[in-house]
Amino acid sequence: MNPQETREILITGCSSGIGLCVARGLRARGYTVFATARKPEDAQWLRDEGLGGYQLNLDDSDSIQQAVEQVLEQTGGRLYALFNNGAYGQPGAVEDLPRRALREQFETNVFGWLELTNRVIPVMRAQGYGRILQNSSVLGIVALPYRGAYNASKFAIEGFSDTLRMELHGSGVHVSLIEPGPILSEFRNNAHAAYRKHIDPTGSVHRDAYAAMEKRLASEHAATPFTLPPEAVLKRVVHALEARRPKVRYPVTVPTYVFAWLKRVLPHRGLDAAIRKLHRA
Repeated sequence: MNPQETREILITGCSSGIGLCVARGLRARGYTVFATARKPEDAQWLRDEGLGGYQLNLDDSDSIQQAVEQVLEQTGGRLYALFNNGAYGQPGAVEDLPRRALREQFETNVFGWLELTNRVIPVMRAQGYGRILQNSSVLGIVALPYRGAYNASKFAIEGFSDTLRMELHGSGVHVSLIEPGPILSEFRNNAHAAYRKHIDPTGSVHRDAYAAMEKRLASEHAATPFTLPPEAVLKRVVHALEARRPKVRYPVTVPTYVFAWLKRVLPHRGLDAAIRKLHRA
């Protein structure tokens, strides 16, 4: 089948922000969108809006399997694209991260993505075409202080995606990484909740940095410079889905371009110094 004749896409993390924007934007372009969310109530209003609205908890293998089966039942066993987007950030200095925090970060941001991807690859291989889009981050390119868990999860996704791209060569299935910098979303609120759940600043040598970080996370007006609306990501997603030869990586926002350039031109310690100077915890 010509991939132009069928444009079904499964998207994770659609309760707000990038996922919701992409789901709405692609539906407007004529795609058959299967938007998913972790919470049943979010899945319900997505369903009411005509965006599919399937519950998919990336921490739960049964939930992943059930969602894929439901989507394939609706499409007659076809799937043009998968957009892995559902994720959250776990703030905290590496030395203050309990093991459970890192485990939870990887369950959602890495293991769930990998399991979902591996469930749709056989479908795409059999039909001879497909697009797999991974919503990575500028923090999959460079590391920032107090974001070690999230940095590690995005570095892992970058590595998995690069490997998968080579392994799928010749199959008709393309893998692209979307790499946003700061985007208007609920990411900050979710990160604040994760911080409160796992990090105890009492007695930490980083307590002063945590106090400043908490103030910014709790602020309603804490958008960093160069923050863009989620439509900036939608633009890159459309290209990755519709270009005959999609790009391997799609940087989004000025910070992503700047940090990628600095990583290429600076020695490691020079990059560390530049990041420390530019960084706001």
